[in-house]
Amino acid sequence: MKLKHYLASGLLITAMTTGAREARKPNIVIIMSDQQRADYCGREGFPLDITPYVDSIARQGAWFSNAYTSMPASSPARCSMFTGRYPNATHVRTNHNIADITYGTDLMDVLHANGYSTALVGKNHAYLKKSDFDFWTLYGHWGKESKPEYPGDPERKKFLSDSVGQSLTPSPIPVDNQQPSRIIDEALGFVDRQSADKPYFMWISFPEPHNPFQVCEPYFSMFNPDNIPANHTSRADLAKKTDKYRILAKLEDQSCPNLLADLPRLRANYMGMIRLIDDQIKRFIESIKQRGEWDNTIFIILSDHGDFCGEYGLIRKGAGLSESLTRIPMVWAGGGIKKHDGAMTDFVSITDIYPTLCTAIGDTIPLGVQGRSLWPMLTGENYPKEEFNSIMVQLGYGGNDVPLTDDFTFSQEGAIGNGIARFDELNTWTQSGMSRMVRQGDWKLIVDSRGNGELYNLKSDPYELNNLYDSKKHIAQKCDMLNLMMKWELRLQDPLPVPRHRYKFSRNPYNYYSAE
Repeated sequence: MKLKHYLASGLLITAMTTGAREARKPNIVIIMSDQQRADYCGREGFPLDITPYVDSIARQGAWFSNAYTSMPASSPARCSMFTGRYPNATHVRTNHNIADITYGTDLMDVLHANGYSTALVGKNHAYLKKSDFDFWTLYGHWGKESKPEYPGDPERKKFLSDSVGQSLTPSPIPVDNQQPSRIIDEALGFVDRQSADKPYFMWISFPEPHNPFQVCEPYFSMFNPDNIPANHTSRADLAKKTDKYRILAKLEDQSCPNLLADLPRLRANYMGMIRLIDDQIKRFIESIKQRGEWDNTIFIILSDHGDFCGEYGLIRKGAGLSESLTRIPMVWAGGGIKKHDGAMTDFVSITDIYPTLCTAIGDTIPLGVQGRSLWPMLTGENYPKEEFNSIMVQLGYGGNDVPLTDDFTFSQEGAIGNGIARFDELNTWTQSGMSRMVRQGDWKLIVDSRGNGELYNLKSDPYELNNLYDSKKHIAQKCDMLNLMMKWELRLQDPLPVPRHRYKFSRNPYNYYSAE
C-alpha cells in the first residue's frame, strides 16, 4: 500500500472519528505502576498468579509483548509519555532535569482543548503541575504528599522512612491503608463527581512496586521466597556485562551488605506488591463496568520502566539497557479497542501513547511529537507493519563515562544516604555518557558514545550474556543493526522548530515514516 493511500485514509478516518464522537468523546484512564517488569505476568508465561486480573483485561483487548520505555528512569519516561517525545528531544535525560523540558503541545493541552475534565491521582515525577489538572492528589514512595492527610499518616510515613529501602517482615500498614488502595479510593471518588455529558481523563499512578519494598499480609505470604522461580542470572554473570553493572553492584553491597541473602524475600515482596496493585486495578475497572462506562472508556495499563529484581544479583535499575529494565507491560482495553488473540508483537513505545490518544478522540497529532499512533492497529484497521518492526531506547546524560575511583565516592556524590538500603541507583556512574539501544526481530544492539557495542540474539540468549558484537560470524547482522540505529537516531532528531517560511514540512497523520 502506498503512503499517499495512508495519508488519504488517515484524513478520512480522522474526519469520520471527529464527526462520530463530537457529542461524547471517550473517557481515558491511564493506569501506571512504577518499576514493574514486563515478564512477571501470567500472559507472558510467568508461573505464579501475580497479575490475574490485568491478564484477563489483556485478553479482552490488546497487549504488547514488545512495548518499551523511552529511557529506564521515571522522569524521562513519564515526560515522554505526556509529550510523545524522546529524552533527547525533551531534554529530560535524568530525574534532575524536569525543569529543562522542551516541547510544543502536550497531551494535557489536547485534552483541555477537547473539553476533558482531568485528574492525577498518585505519583507525578513529571513536569506537570497542579494547574494542569482539575483534580490533583499526590502520593510518593514515602507517603501521601497532598493535603489532606489520612488518619494515621504520620505513623505510616515513619514506618516507610524507617524501613528505608525494604522491609523483611510484613508491613504493619493494612491493605485498606496501603497506597494502591488509597489511590483507588480517590480515583473512584473523582469518577463519582463527573457529569455524564463531559468526558474525563485520569492518570492513576501507583508509586509501587518501586522501593521501599514493603507489603502487608496476605500479600507478604502470598509468594513464598523458597518457591518463587529462580533468577536466570547471578553476580557471576557481571563479568560479562559493562563496568556500570559492576559499579552498581559495589554500590548496592555498600548499602545492602546482606543483599544476596535477602534477595528471595525482596523478590517475594515485589511480587506481592504487584498482586496488590492488580487487585486494586480490578476494584477500579469493575466499578467502571458496573457504571456502564466500559465501552466508552479507553484503559491503558503500563509501567514507566522495569526492575532488575535479582537479575545479575542486582535490584532496582540504573545500569545499562537490559530487557528487565527497558521492556514494559502495556495493555489497551475498553472503548474502541478490538479484541486481539494473543500478544501483539509490534515494537511500540511509551512515546506512542499520546499520539494514539489524539487519533482516538479525533484530533490531529501536534508538531514536535515523535511517537506514532497505534489506533489503527488497536482498532483492527490496516497499518504498515514495517513501521513497527523495530524500536529505540535511550540512556545517559552525556559527557564522558565516569569511572569509580577513590577520589569521588558514593557518599560524596550522594548515592548513599544514612541507613541500610538507602541508595540512589541513578547516579553519576550509572547515568554518565550516552547509550542507545535498538530492537528488531530477535536481535538487540546497544552502542555507547565511546563506540563500545553489545549485540545479542534474544531468542537464544534472552538474558544478554553472550555478546556477539565482535563475532566475525555476525558481522552482517551487526551492520544491519548499526544501520537501523542510525536511521532511528536521524528520525528522532527534534523536528522543532519547523521552518518558518516556504518549506513544506511533510508528515503522515499517524506520524508513520514507513508504508507497505
